[in-house]
Amino acid sequence: MGILYFFITLAATTAGAIAGIGGGVLIKPTLDALGHYNIATIGVLSSIAVLVMAVVSTVRRFIGGLKVDKKIILLAIGAIVGGFAGKEIFYLLLSVTEGPVIKIIQSGLIALLMIVILFKDRLTRHCIENSFAVLTVGFVLGTLASFLGIGGGPVNVAVLYILLKMDIRKAAVGSIFIILLAQASKIVTISLSQGLATYDLKMLWYMVPAGITGGLLGSFLHNRINEKTIHIIFNMAAVVVILICFYNIT
Repeated sequence: MGILYFFITLAATTAGAIAGIGGGVLIKPTLDALGHYNIATIGVLSSIAVLVMAVVSTVRRFIGGLKVDKKIILLAIGAIVGGFAGKEIFYLLLSVTEGPVIKIIQSGLIALLMIVILFKDRLTRHCIENSFAVLTVGFVLGTLASFLGIGGGPVNVAVLYILLKMDIRKAAVGSIFIILLAQASKIVTISLSQGLATYDLKMLWYMVPAGITGGLLGSFLHNRINEKTIHIIFNMAAVVVILICFYNIT
């Protein structure tokens, strides 16, 4: 089973580092479909694997001369705050309803978001300048990502592409930076509240090395492929996620 988790994480984080989707949006529904762990444990496993990928990918890009746009930093700050809200909403629902019901809600929302994101090129693009508006958008992103347990990569890319008018390559890099800060905040929060020891995390022995490899491989490939290919990888990942989510719902 560990080998299976390694390759799921490797494929997801490699695609995530290339297209900015992070990988959680692929890992979370796939682990839900496998059904080996409860919904809370899957969220933590996914978050840690994606965090590792984001750290490796971002460090590699900083070494290569990456400069982070001010708006991306504002989005990241909003996402961190939103992450607290999303976590509280998740555990509130978990306390009043059953895990399978929450899984259906999460899968439905993820599928709906992916369908909307697939049509991003048909939506009118804007360039938000107001700092408070950017923070607010970041807050909404963080809340959704934390509640859904996906890292928020595809939504980050779509928002940067549509609302901040970035090209897909820059949006992908910005998305990974946002994921890094938001997921780090989420893991620290869980560690200080419930504690990581309450979760069965033995699969991290396989998922963390896969996340490191995916972060290195994905950031390497990102710089060597054209924007059209990044679009294709992004859209293919979205379609796969939609199919897995519909399977989970049924």
